[in-house]
Amino acid sequence: MKRVCYFIFDGMTDYEITLSMHLLGADAGYEVQTISYEASEIKSKSGVIYKPHKRVIDVQSEDVDGLIICGGWFGEVRPELTELIQRLDNEGKLLAGICGAGTFMLASAGVLKKRRYTTPITDWTEKHQAVFGLKNPFDYKTFEHERVIRHNNVITSLGQAFIDFSIEICDWFKLFQDESEREAFGAYLKG
Repeated sequence: MKRVCYFIFDGMTDYEITLSMHLLGADAGYEVQTISYEASEIKSKSGVIYKPHKRVIDVQSEDVDGLIICGGWFGEVRPELTELIQRLDNEGKLLAGICGAGTFMLASAGVLKKRRYTTPITDWTEKHQAVFGLKNPFDYKTFEHERVIRHNNVITSLGQAFIDFSIEICDWFKLFQDESEREAFGAYLKG
């Protein structure tokens, strides 16, 4: 079965990923699994409680088709997440990160080097240092100020572009017949 993992954490901005979860899980027939560092409940920024399907360490050697990382103000990047990101990158599987935490985690794992990407973190402030750590993982040499960027198997997005992010994920998995179907679907979602 086709499977996509979503990394979730306390304080995540869940609206940034729920559309793609629905499109992949309900419409495209993918098994959607939430993963987290621990098996305990996760409370999103909106107050919704999520129960992860598995821990990150549990999917280390499992076959998955992609990893999507939610946004928010969360900076803990444990070795098991870095290893999963790097393994999937080496396998050419989808890696998608949205907003602050999502793009930060991809940058921390080193997968944004030599790839075009976007992020809302364009200036490393004291708040970023406090939440994400002292070291800024973005080198900004390949940064572009765009809503969504797909470069090879990596998709990065600003948080407010969650519809475009979801469409790009669907396009990665070849869920559209052609560009006109993709454009029509985007127009339908955006009204």
